[in-house]
Amino acid sequence: MLLDHYEEFSETQLKILEKYVSNTSGHIFVLRNLPEVIKGALFSRYSRSSLGLRSLLLKEFISNEEEAAFAAIAGKHEDEGEKDQPDQAAAIRKAQNFYDRILDGYGDDSIGELGGTHAAIENVSMLAAKLLEDSRIGGSPLEKSTRYVYFDQKVNGEYLFYREPVLMTSAYRDLYINTCNMLFDTYSRLIPPLTALIDEKMPKDPEASKAAYTAALRAKVLDCLRGLLPAGTLTNMGIYGNGRFFEQLLHKLQMSNLAEMQDIGRRLHTEISKVMPSFIRRSDPSHHTHQDMARFHGAMNAELNVVAERNIGIIPTSSQEPGVRLIASDHDAVIKVASALLFSHTNKSLIDLYNYCNRLSDEELARILDAGCGARENRRHKSPRALEHTNFTFEIVSDFGVYRDLHRHRMLTQERQLLCCDYGFYVPAEIIGTDLEADYLAAMHRAKEVFDAIAAELPEEAQYLVPMAYNVRWYFQVNLRALQWLCELRSSPAGHPSYRLVAQQMAKQVCEAIPAFERFFKFIDYEGYELGRLGQEQRKIDKQMKVSAS
Repeated sequence: MLLDHYEEFSETQLKILEKYVSNTSGHIFVLRNLPEVIKGALFSRYSRSSLGLRSLLLKEFISNEEEAAFAAIAGKHEDEGEKDQPDQAAAIRKAQNFYDRILDGYGDDSIGELGGTHAAIENVSMLAAKLLEDSRIGGSPLEKSTRYVYFDQKVNGEYLFYREPVLMTSAYRDLYINTCNMLFDTYSRLIPPLTALIDEKMPKDPEASKAAYTAALRAKVLDCLRGLLPAGTLTNMGIYGNGRFFEQLLHKLQMSNLAEMQDIGRRLHTEISKVMPSFIRRSDPSHHTHQDMARFHGAMNAELNVVAERNIGIIPTSSQEPGVRLIASDHDAVIKVASALLFSHTNKSLIDLYNYCNRLSDEELARILDAGCGARENRRHKSPRALEHTNFTFEIVSDFGVYRDLHRHRMLTQERQLLCCDYGFYVPAEIIGTDLEADYLAAMHRAKEVFDAIAAELPEEAQYLVPMAYNVRWYFQVNLRALQWLCELRSSPAGHPSYRLVAQQMAKQVCEAIPAFERFFKFIDYEGYELGRLGQEQRKIDKQMKVSAS
């Protein structure tokens, strides 16, 4: 069940919107008749706005132009006839036979990557957003930020969280709704006093503008309090993906046990079918390909559940403390990277280079590694692919908010367990020892009580109640090159302090396990910051002023 539509448009606005979106009233729709530059700018703005995509399009793009002028920019003037501007539907129909023939006749799945679309997915839970973002290849998601947008709005007197259908028809209905309302009430109530508290304690930078300071202060406050938001909190997403990406995503959504995922899958299939039907036809539940995949998926999960239940009792429990653990790494990691660094610069085989490097001294290996990173002057200088020849496996226990942030890195293998309240929760340092701490702790403890009661019967549905501050267990299996990028990016000053700590710990543990690789992590920022966003917000404002002055 998705939230009833709450945006209202005039007849004139609806007429305009019909040209650019596939659905003017539903929660899931795709963009059309817009060039890539407009779609990209629109989606970029989308993640930092509380508006729906259609309202944003009207307010910040079309309203800044005469409608006729915008239509001309978008490539479809309302006064143009079919002779000069063919109907998009006709063009789709013309191409459909070709794609059907290639996809069904030749089985070439790669043809699905030649077409793509932007989809807006609104008023879905943060839990659903993670499944949507979990499909890694061929798609680029962007989600509303808990750092820039306040999540305490109400529509028709109700906070925006997902009313899960199974829970709404169960004995837990009122318990679930009341607990979610309590979490949102606490979040909303703590924003003003925490803002005043941090503002009072923070030293003021005389070189920073008031606007930059205000933005950084807001980000700091919302970073601290996001842990109170339940996983059922409604969010908006924009996804650009090719046909192959959407086909696989639709399979996954429609095979989920959760009603919300299935509903999103049906709605998304309907909307994408309006602009590129052939690319996703095999993901229709009635298609034999989807039915075959569903049988495989169901059988595999059933067998794994039996095996897990049979063995779970004999497996000893290790530490459940929050943190990062390096579980595995290659014993010959340095040799693999060194030989791969030399490969493209010689005419030797990789095995010959591996054997050669295996005979070198530590000093000689160090010279090869130095040659592969000595010229890097900042983190945006990408290391060579040779660093992809060795892998690391980490197990992480950290709050769901951190998981949401780090989960977006797609060039690695990751998997999480069901959300729960078994591993403790994150308490922001800024509220410890203050009058605000008691409210925060009370909300967390109450949420756990209710979660435990619901999860005993409905473990998957109970996830919607779990506050983002509660820890979740997941793993990363990642190569050195991707890890270098992740750690250097996520340790930067502007990042959330919790995921900065995870990034710092991963880098430290790799350097301790393989000291020769420390040279590859020279742009890790190990410092702590009070208003980490301040510098970035000031640079953004300075850039805007330069553009305005030019």
